[in-house]
Amino acid sequence: MTSAESPEPVEAEPDPVTRMGGTYAFGRVLIAPLARAVYRPRVEGSDNVPRTGPVIIASNHLSFIDSIAIPVAAPRPVHFLAKSSYFEGSGMSGWISREFFTAIGAVPVQRGAGQAALDALEQQRLLLEAGNAVALYPEGTRSLDGRLYKGRTGVAFLALQTGAPVVPVGLVGTDKVMPVGAKFPSMSERVTVRFGKPLDLSHHGPATSGRARRLATDDIMAAIHALSGQELANAYNEVPAATPLDRIKQALPHERR
Repeated sequence: MTSAESPEPVEAEPDPVTRMGGTYAFGRVLIAPLARAVYRPRVEGSDNVPRTGPVIIASNHLSFIDSIAIPVAAPRPVHFLAKSSYFEGSGMSGWISREFFTAIGAVPVQRGAGQAALDALEQQRLLLEAGNAVALYPEGTRSLDGRLYKGRTGVAFLALQTGAPVVPVGLVGTDKVMPVGAKFPSMSERVTVRFGKPLDLSHHGPATSGRARRLATDDIMAAIHALSGQELANAYNEVPAATPLDRIKQALPHERR
C-alpha cells in the first residue's frame, strides 16, 4: 500500500442486541406482559432502575426462571448470558429453544473457565458500552440449598471497568415456582422481585485492583442480602471437585471470577 492509499474501512461489529432483531422485540411486546398476567409477580423498587444508559442488575440466583423473572419485572429491556447450547439445537425443539431465549433477551455464550470466562466478560462489556442493561449473578451458579453464597468478582470488575452503576436485586420465591429438577413452573406460587438503589462502586478504586474488586463485590452481596433475606453461606458456590487436584485448587486462596 502506498502512502497515498487509504486503508479499507472496517465495519464495526454490531452489538449482541442489534443482532437479535425482531424476535427480541416480539418477546418484549408479547411474552413479558403475558408472563406478568399469569404469574402476577410482586415488584418492589422498580424506580431504582435507571431508564437509560448502561446498568448492571446483580441478583441472587435460586432457579432457572430467575432469568425470566428479572426481564419481566424490570422497567426496561434487560439482557443476560445463557449457555450457547440453548441456541444450537436442531429440528423443531432446537428452533423453539433458540427463539424463546432470544425473545426473553438471552445472548449466547460459551460457559467455562479460562478463555471462555474472559469471552463472557467481553460480551457483557460490549452490551454495557452499547448502553444496555445486563443481568448477572455474582454467586456464579444457582444456590441448591437456598442460602446466599459469596460473590465472585467478575460483576465488580465490569462495574469498575465500564463505570456502570449496579442495581442489586433480591429474588424471593423463584425456587418454589420452579425448583431444581422441575420440568415446568408451578402456577400456584408467586415471585417477589426487589430492586435496590443503584450502587456507585468507583470509590473502591480501578478494575485492575484486586482489593477494589473484592470490596466492591462485598458491597454488592451485602445489598443483595438486605433485599433477599437469605441465610448467608459464607462460602463460594463451587462445583464439586472432580479430582484431588481440583479440591486443592479450591482450598487455596484465589480470586473467584
